[in-house]
Amino acid sequence: MRSRRMACLLLGLWMGAGLWMQYVAADNAAAADSLLMRPSVAAAAYLKTLGGTPVGPLARYLAAEQNRSLAETWGMVQIAVAAFFFFFLLFGTTQGKIPLLLALLMFLIAVAERAAFLPEMAAVGRVADFTADPSHRVRAARDVMNYGYALAELAKGLLAAAVAGLLIWQRGGRSGNSRHQVDMVDKADHRHIDR
Repeated sequence: MRSRRMACLLLGLWMGAGLWMQYVAADNAAAADSLLMRPSVAAAAYLKTLGGTPVGPLARYLAAEQNRSLAETWGMVQIAVAAFFFFFLLFGTTQGKIPLLLALLMFLIAVAERAAFLPEMAAVGRVADFTADPSHRVRAARDVMNYGYALAELAKGLLAAAVAGLLIWQRGGRSGNSRHQVDMVDKADHRHIDR
């Protein structure tokens, strides 16, 4: 029972950290525009010395690069957490094949996000960073990458919810009540045990 609780805790931490990363990425993107619209007194004085030089694209570029770096790091951390979660379910619990399959799918999604989506999203984003009106092709590529990444995150979240449901409500594991059978063998009043 404790191992299932630990698996639920690990899964909850993983999904919670994923939601936190989504929040941080959205906040970084909004912070660049917000700081330029309402700069501090010192920043306003410095911006005034720049004259009419537009610093908005540079601020948005900085926020985008920060998000790319965070996504890169989070992608590697997710792969490690997904692998640990899968092997914990495999060797640390008595869960059946379905939770293991779902955990393996979550691991594969994390690998696919890191290997396929993140490098392409970074490349397309860097092309569009300083372009006032990116071409239709660049916009379409950016939209496809963002949509694919969002679908992968949604699929991973749904799989996590299914695994959590199985961990919480499933009674036994691979062999049902094997723990009870092991406890019975260890009792001293059973005559079939040679002592």
